[in-house]
Amino acid sequence: MAEFFRVWVQSLALVGVVWACAQPAQAVTVLDDRQQKVLITQAPQRIVSLLPSLTETVCALKQCHNLVGVDRYSNFPEAVKSVPRVGGGLDPNIESIVALKPDLVLAAGSTRGADRLQALGLNVLRLEPRNHADAQRVWRTVAQALHVPAADSDRTWQGIQAGVQAAVQSLSPAARQQRVYFEVSPAPYGASASSFLGETLTRMGVTNILPASMGPFPQVNPEYVVQAQPDVIMAGDSSRVSMLQRPGWSRLRAMQSQRLCVFKQDESDMLVRAGPRMAEGAQLMADCLNRAAGTAPAAMGSAR
Repeated sequence: MAEFFRVWVQSLALVGVVWACAQPAQAVTVLDDRQQKVLITQAPQRIVSLLPSLTETVCALKQCHNLVGVDRYSNFPEAVKSVPRVGGGLDPNIESIVALKPDLVLAAGSTRGADRLQALGLNVLRLEPRNHADAQRVWRTVAQALHVPAADSDRTWQGIQAGVQAAVQSLSPAARQQRVYFEVSPAPYGASASSFLGETLTRMGVTNILPASMGPFPQVNPEYVVQAQPDVIMAGDSSRVSMLQRPGWSRLRAMQSQRLCVFKQDESDMLVRAGPRMAEGAQLMADCLNRAAGTAPAAMGSAR
């Protein structure tokens, strides 16, 4: 009888293990930027990302292998370059996305066609980080949606923030006395004090000539910059030619003294994405500011 009882207990234990392993991961409900609840019943295995910063976040959370489609601008890390392209945030290819049968679509709040994708039965999570608090919230939301353990995602995020702080601390006292204009596109659009780039500059102790009241990424009147006379100008390579053609910009002291950091395309991509490469972006800005203040050996005029 004792032997029968022992075997019976072992059998029950084995059945319990098999049953537990067969159960799907616990469903989670997350909030997107529209405060809409999105139910994720199990860890997504087929993900489409329509925003580069979200693509990079998925990969930083070690889920890159689950990406089946990305927007045309997602180019980092190297692994995403072989993933099928499905248009952009302004012109997503709805048919291509649906054909990929994703169980989760990550998109910016401004992505056109997101409502259409949702109406077709796809799970759409809309997130668009604009400042540091947004970036942390988006990081945690994506991690939760992908069923990444909170301990793992928090550890990685802490590493990112430690990198940003290291960049902040690398500035010389002279570099902290400067006033900066950061141009994100040649329209021109700039990064104000309320953007994540502006918040990074604030943490560095420098002054942004574009106040927070202008919104995160305002279109800027070129004359405004002339009147503000920034000590340092940061911009992508695409802005180089247009800056030289703007009325009055030849009178800018930053232009005359070559206190101008022009970032290569891959550097610009990294800088303007509020995602897992924020620390590297912060270090690029810190290096620029140190050079402008004469406290670093590299020549100005380029971020190279």
